[in-house]
Amino acid sequence: MPQLKKSLRKWKKKIKKVGKKIVMLLYRIETRIVPINKRVIVFESNMGRNYTGNPKAIYEEMVAQGLDKKYRCYFMFDNVATSIPGSAIKIRRTRIRYFFLLGIAGIWVSDSRMPNYIKKRKGVHYIQTWHGTPLKKLALDMDSVNMAGETNIEKYKRSFFLNTRTWDYLISQNNYSSEIFKRAFAFDKTMLEIGYPRNDILFKGNTPEYIHKLKKEMGLPLDKKILLYAPTWRDNEYYDKGAYKFNQAMDFSLLKEQFGDDFICIVKYHYLVKDNIDWSTYGGFVYEFNMCEDISALYLVADMLITDYSSVMFDYSLLKRPMFFFTYDLEDYRDNLRGFYFDFIEEAPGPIVSTTRELVDSIKTYSEKEYEEKYKAFYQKYNHADDGKASAKVVEVIEKITAGER
Repeated sequence: MPQLKKSLRKWKKKIKKVGKKIVMLLYRIETRIVPINKRVIVFESNMGRNYTGNPKAIYEEMVAQGLDKKYRCYFMFDNVATSIPGSAIKIRRTRIRYFFLLGIAGIWVSDSRMPNYIKKRKGVHYIQTWHGTPLKKLALDMDSVNMAGETNIEKYKRSFFLNTRTWDYLISQNNYSSEIFKRAFAFDKTMLEIGYPRNDILFKGNTPEYIHKLKKEMGLPLDKKILLYAPTWRDNEYYDKGAYKFNQAMDFSLLKEQFGDDFICIVKYHYLVKDNIDWSTYGGFVYEFNMCEDISALYLVADMLITDYSSVMFDYSLLKRPMFFFTYDLEDYRDNLRGFYFDFIEEAPGPIVSTTRELVDSIKTYSEKEYEEKYKAFYQKYNHADDGKASAKVVEVIEKITAGER
């Protein structure tokens, strides 16, 4: 029986491989004989895993302007049951229709890399929105790689370089990011230094009325303050390619003991984390929001942010609320896993702690005045381009692209 199962798995792999080759052959034939449709736009967030981030914000701006009816919009998903507004059609990722639409669409909008086996046609405009301001080193700037499915740094860099050749527009949150992106992505086309579309809501929605509405919709208590814990993923802690672990270095029992009367804690995983954790032990204190939830709404309801090396720090700082940096593995992460672009200890606009006890003490004794100058400098360096209108600016680019190709 074990031998039979092994043989079946082997045959399934072979069939899948052959199927992929056939689909790719059909894709190549299509791109040679079917013309590009300038009014077809494909959107994708986090490699189809959810409906979040910059692509979501850009699409919803198009809906607000009624442009989802002017263009044929398609959103690519792993799960087509995902609810979205407007007239966009939801397409199952990596199925035949997915490849067909990528082959004819005049515009691609994505916040992550498309697979290198998908060849972009001449005449297609690819708007790469990216997904964060970098603290940790990226792509061609990396000295080593230790991710699931990736250990050869030269191979990883070659793959990344080939991918960035397809980008025509790249969105940047600030000048700091623009300079890094140009080098780390070897990007020499159109940089849109306009801030992130996903952050527009932090300008429009930062009102007591809207925040109250969000809390009710999320089922959050209205009589308690909210801690948001949003760490990044660890390159070397994974189950499989694209499936990373959630490291529980945080002592949630201690947090509940110290703050349970006045606070709740929202835990938000990075979209690459695939752990299924039982939080029932912390019932009434820990609220889990999975990768399908848009984190911008969580920023708005949170009174304080706890993070580590995640780019959430740059987005959340737009709200000018307290931030705490739980960096239990700082030296290892900085010196062995990724390396940093700037002096994190010097620039972090809030307490840096390595244990939950230190975190508790920092929250209890937090002084806004103590971090006022650091926060101000951080905001000016990383948030100067965000103005709440980034989505509309991208839509203007889309309109100009199609107007110029009529």
